[in-house]
Amino acid sequence: GRLRQGNCLNPGGGGCSEPRSCHCTPASSPDVETPSTIQICQIMQPDDANVAGNVHGGTILKMIEEAGAIIGTRHCNSQNGERCVAALARVQCTDFLSPMCIGEVANVSTEITYTSKHSVEVQVNVFSENIFTGTKKLTNKATLWYVPLSLKNVDKVLKVPPVVYSRQEQEEEGRKRYKDQKLERMETKWRNGDIVQPVLNPEPNTVSYSQSSLIHLVGPSDCTLHGFVHGGVTMKLMDKIAGIVAARHCKTNIITASMDTINFHDKIRKVTFTSNKSMEIKVLVDADPIEDSSQKRYWAASAFFTYVSLSQEGRSLPVPHLVPETEDKKKRFEEGKGRYLQMKAKQQGRAEPQP
Repeated sequence: GRLRQGNCLNPGGGGCSEPRSCHCTPASSPDVETPSTIQICQIMQPDDANVAGNVHGGTILKMIEEAGAIIGTRHCNSQNGERCVAALARVQCTDFLSPMCIGEVANVSTEITYTSKHSVEVQVNVFSENIFTGTKKLTNKATLWYVPLSLKNVDKVLKVPPVVYSRQEQEEEGRKRYKDQKLERMETKWRNGDIVQPVLNPEPNTVSYSQSSLIHLVGPSDCTLHGFVHGGVTMKLMDKIAGIVAARHCKTNIITASMDTINFHDKIRKVTFTSNKSMEIKVLVDADPIEDSSQKRYWAASAFFTYVSLSQEGRSLPVPHLVPETEDKKKRFEEGKGRYLQMKAKQQGRAEPQP
C-alpha cells in the first residue's frame, strides 16, 4: 500500500488555522517505503468564485500548489539531516476538465511519483464533491516539480531522499519525464520576457484592447518562511489577470480551461490567439524590489492560459475573432494557433478508446 500522511494546510504546526478547510487523513505506519500520498479538502465559498458561481481557476491552482508543497517538504525531511522546504520550480500543463461551483467540496489528492537527486515530482488530482448527493467528478490534473532549499541557506539545494517503486517501469517512466521537463525548462530559461506597452484608444477585439496589467504588493501572508512568494499565490494572480483579459475580450462569463507549463525562473497579460470557442492568454510575471533601489526588475515566471466563453445558462459561446495589429502580433497569433492544434490533438488522443 501507499504511505498516507496527515494533511493539515498549516505545515508550520500549531494545528489548523481554518478548520472548515482542512481534512486530516490518518497516517499509516512510517516504515512503509513507498511514494507518499496526502489528501486535503476545502468547501468552496462565494469569495472563491466569480459572479456566475464558478470557482476561480486561481483558487484551485493555489490549493494544488499548497498540497504539493506539503507533501514535497514532508518527503524531503523524511530522513535525518539538514532541514529544508520544498520550493516550486515548475508546473506542467494543467487541464480544467470540469467547472467547480460554490458549495461543492474540492478534494485534492497528491502523490510523489518520482525523485531525482535534487527534485521531486508530485502528481495531483482534484475532484469536486456535491456533499448533498455524494456525486464526485474529476476537475483537474496537474504535475508539479519541487526542489528542496535549506532552511539555513536558501541558495543551497539539498539532496532528495529516494522513493521505492513497486515496479521498475515506474522509475524508468519517471526518469524520462524528468529529462523531458529539464530540457524544456532550459529552453525557456534564457528567453527574454515581453514588455507590455499600453496603447491609447485601441480598436475592439484587437490584442491591445484587452491587454491588461495587475500590480500586487507582496505581504507577509503571501510568503514562505524564507520570505519568498508562494508559487500558489503567483499562479492565482496570473489566473486573475488572465481572467480580466478574457472577460474584456468576450464581455461574457468566462472560465479557465487549461494552463500551459509554468517555469519559475527566480524566487519571488494579453490575448495571443482565439479559436471559435476558446482564447489563449499570455501572462508575464515581473518582480520589482521597491525597497532596494540597487536591484533591478526581473522576470519571475510566464505561462499561457486558455479560457472559454459561457452564456448565462453555462453553454459555450463563440469567441470574438482576435485582430492582430502588427507583424509581431500576427506571428504570435500563428504560434498560438499551433499550440491550440497540438493541445486539441492531445485531447483527442486521450479520448480515443484503448484497445
